[in-house]
Amino acid sequence: MTGRANANRRRILDVALAELLRDPEASMDQIARAAGVVRRTVYGHFPGRDALVAALVDDAAETVGAARAEALRAVGDPGDAAEALARAILAVWEIADGYRLLVSMAQRSVTVEGILRRLEPVRRESEALLRRGLEAGRFTSVLPAAALAYVHEQILFGLLQAVNDGLLPPERAGRSAAVTVLTAAGVRADEAAELVERIAAEDTAAG
Repeated sequence: MTGRANANRRRILDVALAELLRDPEASMDQIARAAGVVRRTVYGHFPGRDALVAALVDDAAETVGAARAEALRAVGDPGDAAEALARAILAVWEIADGYRLLVSMAQRSVTVEGILRRLEPVRRESEALLRRGLEAGRFTSVLPAAALAYVHEQILFGLLQAVNDGLLPPERAGRSAAVTVLTAAGVRADEAAELVERIAAEDTAAG
């Protein structure tokens, strides 16, 4: 793919995300007009709407993985699995929140198994972090790390939908998600809340 073709594809994806978040029923024609290209150009990159949504899900999964990795580099004590988990969830939520309507759409056009497969690299890293925390006694659970990673993933999907349905205020959702995931890993609720608030305050001050 040429540099120009890559640039066109990137622009189409960026515009498509904005258009679909604004209007989940946006057609390929609408997306082409918004991107300033002819319909044939859009179809040259994506055979149909489902393929476009699938590419957006791929993009989201890659962005989530990068955000998580960057957040882990900010952990003050590399041995503190709870801080690492909290920072990872806060960073992931910030990205995922921008895609939350897309997640609902993707579940209609991309199979749930397909979404989970795209998130597998992030899940493997989460599993390793959870295993480290369980072995160190920082986390406690009747579940093995691999199963707990799936539980955490589904907690995040559920909370994204709760925000979509108006059941959870979006401005507090990221912190709520981090506290919920920490408590699911056996961290006391008060300790989890204090840790998340500290990290959020640090991020705000640094930002």
